[in-house]
Order: sequence, then C-alpha cells, then structure tokens
Amino acid sequence: MSKELIGALDALEEEKGISKDLIIEAMESALESAYKRNYNQAPNVEVDFDAKKGAFHVYMVRKVVEEVADERLEISLDDALAINKGYELGDHVNKEVTPSNFGRIAAQTAKQVVMQRVREAERTSIYNEYNQYQGEIIQGVVQQRDNRFVYVDLGRVEAVMGRSDQISSESYQPQDRIKVYVSKVENTTKGPQIYVSRTDTGIIRRLFEQEVPEIYDGTVEIVSIAREAGDRTKIAVRSDDANIDPVGTTVGTRGQRVQAVVDELNGENVDVVKWEENPSDYIANALNPADVIAVQFDQEDNPKSCIVIVPDYHLSLAIGKRGQNAKLAAHLTGFKIDIKPESEVEFVDETGAEVDEEDL
Repeated sequence: MSKELIGALDALEEEKGISKDLIIEAMESALESAYKRNYNQAPNVEVDFDAKKGAFHVYMVRKVVEEVADERLEISLDDALAINKGYELGDHVNKEVTPSNFGRIAAQTAKQVVMQRVREAERTSIYNEYNQYQGEIIQGVVQQRDNRFVYVDLGRVEAVMGRSDQISSESYQPQDRIKVYVSKVENTTKGPQIYVSRTDTGIIRRLFEQEVPEIYDGTVEIVSIAREAGDRTKIAVRSDDANIDPVGTTVGTRGQRVQAVVDELNGENVDVVKWEENPSDYIANALNPADVIAVQFDQEDNPKSCIVIVPDYHLSLAIGKRGQNAKLAAHLTGFKIDIKPESEVEFVDETGAEVDEEDL
C-alpha cells in the first residue's frame, strides 16, 4: 500500500460519491479476515490504516489481566507496565504482527471484499438519491422496450415502466426523452429498483404544479383527480381565496396552462371543474359539459348513491363515449351516479308529492 492508494480513494469518492472512510473501513475488515484465515490467528486482531503513509498495520490486541490464561488473548499487568507505565487492569495492549509476506494475500482478499462494499455503497447512494424523487416527475431517456417493460435511463440508474404504467396510445422509442412519474423506489438485493409511470394520477398533479404557480403554492388546491390515461382526465379544484377563480386560474389565459399539460400528455383531454361543498353542485360540475336539471340522493339505503336528471338531448353527453364521462364523474366525486333523462323521471318533493319540473 502507498500514498497512491489515498489518491485512488479520493478519486473514487469524488467520481462515485462513496465515502472514503467507508472504503477504508471495508478494507480494514477485509484485511482482518485475510489475516485470521491465512495465519490461523485468534480473533483478537485489529487492522489500522495509516492515512499519512497509505499503509495498513495488523495488531494483536491483548487484555491486561492479573493472571494470564491465554497468551494470545491476554497480557499480565507486569508485562504491560514494562511496555508503558500507564497501563491498568482491563486496558488493551496492541502489538504489531504484520507479516512481511502479508501484502499479496491480503490484497487479493481485500480486493474482493472492497469491491463488494463499493457496490453496496454505490447501491445505497443511488437508492438515497432517487428515493427522494418518489412521488415526483423526472425526465429520462427511453433505452429499450420488451413485452413487459419500457426501460428509461434516469442518469445513474435505469428505471422500468410496466405495461399498466404505459399509455396505450403512446409509442416509446429508443432515445425518446419523456417525463415520468416515480411511483415506487425499492432497495432490493440486486440494487435499487425504480418504477416509473405515465398513467398514475400523480403525474397530473405534478404537471399542474409545474404550470400553475397558484397550485404549487397552495392558493388553489387540487381536491380530486379521475383519469383514463391517454384519453381523458377530470380534476376538481378549489380555493379559500374568494378573489380567485380556481378553474380560471388553473386553465389559464386562453387555456394556455391546461394546454401545456395536455401537450405533455400527448393530447389527453383534461377537464377542470370546480369543487363544491354541496354534493349536488359538485356532481353537476363533474358531469360537465352536460347540463344537469337535478340530483336526487338515496338517503336511506345508500347516501353515496344518486340519480342525476339531465335533459333528454344531453343524455348521451352526460354518459359519454363508453360511459366515460359518467365514470370519471363518479370517480371524481366518490358518488355512484345513475343518469336518467328528464322524460323518464317523476319529480317529487320532500313529502313524496309529485311536482311540476318548473317549480324545482
């Protein structure tokens, strides 16, 4: 070992971000194991690194006792005092036992263990770095794809995007730069595993935080998100500031803010609706762009279920293609929604008496 080792450790720390002290500790442990294995020594051995000379020294450590039972493990108080007058019972005395031919054997063993520790430290470093991005958007480069995953290069690690996290209408080609949502980070035995998504509703929230300062600072709050990735999304927004229109603020002047999100999602439609404390108003907003005449709740059997009455000519609009509009509205509000045209509904008051629609 030499000063060149110190330079190599410094370079490794700078390039890999791995603590030099951690590497030295690993090497000391490796050398202790090598010495015990190759020289059949008792376990009371320590290896110390001389940072000035870049050299390792092996020491036999013996405990100071009155009567010695094992000379490999213990030393008498008289013998200890002959070495240094400051020793007392219970202290430990170090004696250097570094063999002259220890270097080659130790180096081979140390290399294997050190490389393992370096890999472990590198994995931990990568995990800690990317774990902080969990629940955030990060930009990556598509590397390849197979029948199960799209592999995305995030810099120091390759993330995977499963089939359920891929938007069916998108094509992921090598070298494509894409924004992905980090849905999960795991520290496995094979190293950090990063899972990313383009379908998670979290990407909607983060994209709007990037485009709408009022959402980022909390002035406008996204209360709920319902999404069919690649096709359509509904978000409900609110604000405690009476001077702020949460929908207008989110959509932006001439729709610029919402359009930026739509562009990032490759044309996915995004509806922004106002959250209301009154469930009837909230449900009516959620079914936008359809007009709603009335919302009737089943207070006895299922208070989270309702019948929504719409004009006959808005029935298909309220339900949406493949029932999408009604499904997203139900998901957004948390209510089971049954949509009926006004021609099929008898309007009743609280007493059960039939009333004219115009009196509602």
